[in-house]
Amino acid sequence: MNGLPPFETHLVENQPPPFEPRDLWEDDAALREAVAREGAGGFAPRLAVYGALAGDELYRIGFDANRDRPRLRTHDRFGHRIDTVEFHPAYHRLMEAAKTHGVAGLSWHEPEPGAHVARAALSYLHHQADAGTSCPLTMTHAAVPVLRREPALAAWAEQAATPLYDPRDLPLAEKAGITLGMGMTEKQGGSDVRANTTTATPDGDGYRLVGHKWFFSAPMCDGFLVLAQAPAGLTCLLMPRRLPDGARNRFALMRLKDKLGDWSNASSEVEFRGALAWRVGEEGRGVATIIEMVMLTRLDCMLGSAAEMRMALAQALHHARHRRTFGKALVEHPLMANVLADLAIESEAATTFALRVARAVDAAPRDPAEAAFARIATAIGKYWICKRAPAFVNEAQECLGGAGYVEESILPRLYRQAPLNSIWEGSGNIQCLDVLRALAREPETREALAAELESVAGREAGFDAFVAELMADLAHAGEAGARNLTERLALALQAAVLMRAGTPAAEAFVRGRLSREQGWAFGSRPGIEMADTLLARALPA
Repeated sequence: MNGLPPFETHLVENQPPPFEPRDLWEDDAALREAVAREGAGGFAPRLAVYGALAGDELYRIGFDANRDRPRLRTHDRFGHRIDTVEFHPAYHRLMEAAKTHGVAGLSWHEPEPGAHVARAALSYLHHQADAGTSCPLTMTHAAVPVLRREPALAAWAEQAATPLYDPRDLPLAEKAGITLGMGMTEKQGGSDVRANTTTATPDGDGYRLVGHKWFFSAPMCDGFLVLAQAPAGLTCLLMPRRLPDGARNRFALMRLKDKLGDWSNASSEVEFRGALAWRVGEEGRGVATIIEMVMLTRLDCMLGSAAEMRMALAQALHHARHRRTFGKALVEHPLMANVLADLAIESEAATTFALRVARAVDAAPRDPAEAAFARIATAIGKYWICKRAPAFVNEAQECLGGAGYVEESILPRLYRQAPLNSIWEGSGNIQCLDVLRALAREPETREALAAELESVAGREAGFDAFVAELMADLAHAGEAGARNLTERLALALQAAVLMRAGTPAAEAFVRGRLSREQGWAFGSRPGIEMADTLLARALPA
């Protein structure tokens, strides 16, 4: 125009290349080593397939599933009540991939030693691509062993375990595979489920539910485990979405929760208006029945938080390797390298501990000592790893500067997601009280902790001193000090797993976490040992 040459207003330079595609399995040495160490090495080829899928297609469509959130349609255009939740197609593809590859059922449809560890690794890989779909996948997985104990519900258990995804709203007999949700929490009760007021009135072979749930998770599922007051007390029941004859069950979705994060998944409020349900476990033993599932759901909380840390670390390290500041790559600045190395240590500790607990869960039916360890370690790990995730993700965001605060990166989604696992399946205080309860009432859990820590005694003086003081304090632990005790137990167990693994992170973890050389923020201990080695191990260049 006016004879002036065209010009560019700016050049795009000094920007990292796209993160994806990446192979989330091949990139993660700590995960691969933990899977082999904890007895699931035979599943490695299948994990490799899913790691490549999760780091490419599933990673990309995860943005779509979170951007276009679920929508509740209570009625169709003619005025009929339908209570349907609509999702972006990306959600269904994520669910299909996960269910097909065993994220929700590998432990059950291929029940060989190591299957729980492999399923845990699948869940960890999937969660990095999309966290929201992990909710129905986790609940579906955890419900199977409980439902299998009820002969009348065996078909529900097998359909939940099968590696097929079928999103159609049909009765069980017409489904290729199903998903399961849960409804435990009521307005007046929260974690105190014994305060629930929903009633379950016997009606033939089933019960009729009247009441509400304040959090009704994954309302698009085919069936839901709920707690309600039956004549003998609080009872666990399975409520189907569709009755055997195909009719809608008598419940109404009132609204979807407008949540901080977890946007690809739907959570709702519901009213039961005489809905049919079938008893799971003994009448009046609802809490005991649900507790059977808690070990599995808590493990997935650990895995989810560890996965969020892992993805945040990978994003930060990828950015720092390609971004140049003051004449050199960001990662070459000693202070930034120290922060990244400390994040790598924390991430590896979370991953290795979660997979160690998965091995205990796997072995629990065969080994009483591992069952005792799983019983208490899930509460310890659920408390600590989930507490660490929000601060971890925020530190990783800061490594990207303003770019980490923009929705086009995955960091804001991770940051919104990070607090969820510390709230879901029992908040931090609930976990710490459970640790105290186990130590006081189940002496085998104390013995399992001692055996785990003693297995690496004598390798690090700092570790030995920390453990000696910790074990002395177990005898007089009180409620007010439960968080302090649980935190120290978690740190000691993480150190033990890293030391047993012989990982480069072990020494730095002991010095930074057990000796208190480190300050409050990540990267505050100067001169972390082998920082270059830790970063090379954390993510291949």
